[in-house]
Amino acid sequence: MAEAFPFELVSPEKQLVSGEATEVLIPGTEGYFQVFANHAPVMSTIKPGVVEVKMADGESSRYVIFGGFADVSPAGLTLLAQHAVDVADLDKADLERRIQDAKEDLADAKDEEARAKAADYLDQLTTLQTAF
Repeated sequence: MAEAFPFELVSPEKQLVSGEATEVLIPGTEGYFQVFANHAPVMSTIKPGVVEVKMADGESSRYVIFGGFADVSPAGLTLLAQHAVDVADLDKADLERRIQDAKEDLADAKDEEARAKAADYLDQLTTLQTAF
């Protein structure tokens, strides 16, 4: 059995996970990296993507995150996400409708500010879509 370590996933809205994990796959800005027990200490920024977690009790879960920081230390792993969503809470059909609406909003944008806002929202939605 794999050795466990303390893991927390926290966003400004709430704490999504707090417990013992055996492995966590993280979308770092320099590429994905995996954390196991006794990992060397490291801090990394996180890019939007999917975090995959295997807990000590055998449960696995996936979370879409939108940036933040990962802190690996002898005390464990803490992910501080700008925003995070449990993949289990996503509705694929609803997400596809939102993406289509966002594409239309981007095409209809009247000025650069509206275009940038619509493009950012569309990027976030397509990041969510990668979870399926």
